[in-house]
Amino acid sequence: MMHRTQSQRGVTLVELMIVITLVAALTTGMMMAMRIGINTLEKTETRLEENRRTMAVQQLITRQIGGVMPVLADCNGLRAAFNGTPNTMHLVTTHSWAEGARGYPRVVEYRVLAQPGGGVRLMLSESVYYGPASTAQLCPGNSAPAASASTIELAANLEYCRFVYHEALQSLDAGAWSPVWDRPNLPSAVRVEMASRESNASRLPMATLHIPIHVNRDVLAFYADQQ
Repeated sequence: MMHRTQSQRGVTLVELMIVITLVAALTTGMMMAMRIGINTLEKTETRLEENRRTMAVQQLITRQIGGVMPVLADCNGLRAAFNGTPNTMHLVTTHSWAEGARGYPRVVEYRVLAQPGGGVRLMLSESVYYGPASTAQLCPGNSAPAASASTIELAANLEYCRFVYHEALQSLDAGAWSPVWDRPNLPSAVRVEMASRESNASRLPMATLHIPIHVNRDVLAFYADQQ
């Protein structure tokens, strides 16, 4: 009587090493792909956040200057509470960087400062406007912010930043632009010229802003309903 022997074959050590090597290679490849994906996502989120900040800064500047109030400052005689040079600008506005259009009006100072290593940065200081007593810094030649002013950095690493003021009351196509505003009335527009030092196609640049001032009344004029 013959007995059949059933052959049983196991896994050799060489086959086991090949399987382990393949699994390790696949795992390493997946980990590298995940890491590249995470790094790409982080870089994309960083660029989006920087672009959102750039847009927010430009919108803030536009809303603050566009929301200028035709209030008066007592500077050895009444004049509009607005003055500016290429590097500084003072005004009273309805818009705050902290509270938006809510709350009290603000006395605002924009200042362009040199930064270490070259370039300039744009700073914003604002304090609560509570009447003529708070407008001393809005007189030409006075630039010290109020003791209660809060200061933030709006933009850094700029190639340049300067303010220019339009004198015409009718149209931006008429009149002239002036680098200094020390007149008793408001300008009809402000141009904020800005440019980033570094050019990057994936990031929004700090662009020049043309901001009209819609208050076209004579701030010093006396109206019949004024007592």
